[in-house]
Amino acid sequence: MTPPPSRGLAAPFLSHWGRKGARSPQTGGTGEGSHVTRRALLASTAAAALPLPAFAATPVPTSPNLFVGTGGHGHTYPGPSLPFGMVQLGPDTDVERWDACSGYHSGDGSIMGFSHTHLSGTGIGDMLDVLLVPTRGPVQLLPGPLDDPDKGYRQRFRDEHAEPGYYRVTLESGVVAELTVTERTGWHRYTFPAGPGHILVDLSHLILDSSDQPPLITDATLGVDDAGTITGARTVNRWAKGRRIHFALQLSRKPDRITFYGDGDREQPAGSRAIAGMRLKAVLHYDDAGAAPVAARCGLSAVDVAGARANLAAEAPHWDFDRIRRAARARWAGALDTITVEGGTADQRTIMASALYHAQLAPTLFSDVDGRYVGMDRKVHRLPKGQAAYSTFSLWDTYRALHPLLTIVAPERVESLVADMIRQTQQSPYGPPVWPLQGVETGCMIGWHGVSVLAEAQAKGIPGDYAAAWPGIARRSFDFAAPDMDNSKGRDLYDAKGYVPADTWWESVSRTQEYAYDDWASSHIARAIGRPAEADRLLRRSRNWRNVIDGGIGFARPRFADGSWWSPYDPVQLGHMPKPWWRDYTEANGWQATFLNQHDVYGLIDHMGGEAKFEAKLDALFTAPSTLPANAPPDISGLVGQYAHGNEPDHHVAYLYAYTGSPWKTQAMVRRLCTDMYRNDPDGVIGNDDCGQMSAWFVLSALGFYPVDPVEAVYVFGSPLFERATLRLPGGKRLVIEAPGNRADTPYVTAVRWNGRPWSRTWIRHADLVKGGTLSFTMSATPNKRFGRAPAARPPSNGRLRA
Repeated sequence: MTPPPSRGLAAPFLSHWGRKGARSPQTGGTGEGSHVTRRALLASTAAAALPLPAFAATPVPTSPNLFVGTGGHGHTYPGPSLPFGMVQLGPDTDVERWDACSGYHSGDGSIMGFSHTHLSGTGIGDMLDVLLVPTRGPVQLLPGPLDDPDKGYRQRFRDEHAEPGYYRVTLESGVVAELTVTERTGWHRYTFPAGPGHILVDLSHLILDSSDQPPLITDATLGVDDAGTITGARTVNRWAKGRRIHFALQLSRKPDRITFYGDGDREQPAGSRAIAGMRLKAVLHYDDAGAAPVAARCGLSAVDVAGARANLAAEAPHWDFDRIRRAARARWAGALDTITVEGGTADQRTIMASALYHAQLAPTLFSDVDGRYVGMDRKVHRLPKGQAAYSTFSLWDTYRALHPLLTIVAPERVESLVADMIRQTQQSPYGPPVWPLQGVETGCMIGWHGVSVLAEAQAKGIPGDYAAAWPGIARRSFDFAAPDMDNSKGRDLYDAKGYVPADTWWESVSRTQEYAYDDWASSHIARAIGRPAEADRLLRRSRNWRNVIDGGIGFARPRFADGSWWSPYDPVQLGHMPKPWWRDYTEANGWQATFLNQHDVYGLIDHMGGEAKFEAKLDALFTAPSTLPANAPPDISGLVGQYAHGNEPDHHVAYLYAYTGSPWKTQAMVRRLCTDMYRNDPDGVIGNDDCGQMSAWFVLSALGFYPVDPVEAVYVFGSPLFERATLRLPGGKRLVIEAPGNRADTPYVTAVRWNGRPWSRTWIRHADLVKGGTLSFTMSATPNKRFGRAPAARPPSNGRLRA
């Protein structure tokens, strides 16, 4: 999910203060320099590994490595947050390179400071609100360039440590910086060396991009009240244009003086207590900064400064930093204890814990303690007590695995998320959300996949007022005069012609396919709330994917308004036009888009000539040369043949073999992807983590199953990675997944038992899993090609079993 990357300069190697090459053991390896080869063509078979160690009798939760994904193109960050918290505090190393979309990259050798909001794993950057820079020496108001950390307020660093809810680092100035959080407040503790020091508050700090058009910040304010609380706000016009953030910052030690700086870094007269403008800063001076640690606590609000003050008062009533840290650790212990695993390697267990951690960073809390929040109509609303509003829904990515995972490990959270998505659908002029960020629909990617999350939740019995969302869904589905953003262009032609023409709208093939999936999801909601006529219309239209799959050649193919196909066709290309920004597929090419269908797999199999041809085409996908055109986006990564695991459109494809009666091929490929595409390393995620989607794929696949179509509410079996996994379910229930003797060289499932009884199917319903029980896999080094071969054993699709 990216614009084209802008490449920056790496910081020079610095033996003492430089790159994070020599970390403490809990941070894992460096991985620097490894991502190039990992994103090239992988070997045709996975390398054999040593046998896995025997598992302990009592599982011990493994600590996640928060640096996984901070290198390569993973775009994660290592700072503290609570699960789904509003404040996501952390260090920033760069704001100009695509690889630093989160504000942090493990290959950088200097830290700019610590800001209070971050995006985890996205391909577009924003946030980084309210940067604090603790340092000594002359005041510097600009960070300086990444490739010359001696200029500006950047600082080299060492002794970096991160764990859930806590971060610590020693800066070049000698300041030891520690960070922790509550849901709505960020906590800092700075221990200065003896002598003077200062803290810069930089309200002009934000992600930059070569396509940005100023002014990126407007309507900024910064001031201090009589009690010493520093408050401020700004409007940011970066990705989520027009989003507004407010803050209230308190200090455990009163500064000896405060200097304000206005636009152009103009110093304000001594004694100034407030300033307004666009790019504002303040410096908090301490004549003897080292006399005692300086703690800072900062509350955020999207509503107003009063909301930030109230959040601070409610969640930060004391100055005990370590107490807040312990509470954060306890919150994460509960969230990560939902899954414990035994067996596997130590690295695999750490990868599992890290993936589960990253899968619980977003969506992010967006309502204040009094229930107020900014709706998708840009108005302030107030929620009843006990309800919450959220932001940071990366739905093009996360509807596939992240939201299905949460229905298992955090169903109460899903109920809260669903209620909020229904409100967003009601409030937004665009109906169901696709990528809302802090009250702004960005319209990023294609489709309106909020309907998938709602339909899945309804199918799984998650309570919600789904009828309340219907007017917004109907408007997006049938009212072609309703406003569009980039994500929904061509809806009228899709309805009238049955496809989006390639000579009318960009990404036409993927639009047709993904609009069809959203029709499938919407039809379920319509039928559930008693709208059968609309449900039937949507169901018929959900078959429009056929109109961009040329059954004669067996590929997704651009089609023009006159009904003709693009010719000569090349499935490696991104489309029929050479211009970099006109593509016929969304972050994919013809190979990858051919298998995008999630909801009508048997229809796709028949359309492409039957099971034998479809299975052969799947084989060809995984064995084709891994060549890409020059204008391919960096998201198309993690190639096995032309399958791209580093991006979402194909995340379900390895599981499609189960629909042809060859689940052993699914088992082999899923095991390979689990072992080849994920590492306990900064470059441990093969593509953008995309708000936890890449991580959720690993969690589910390592457990042994995956939701090919989330709306179907079933899981297709793959190849469990561990010998035993225990899932803590609501109501004191447990789901145990066993694979006794499972090793690196036993990827094949030869038999399955559910609660002690033989299970012939290659799938299981969500409703069965969440009752708790024991799912047992018998693993082998050789496949059992009879298991799952019978049509009755294959997964359902489009609401039906294979005839």
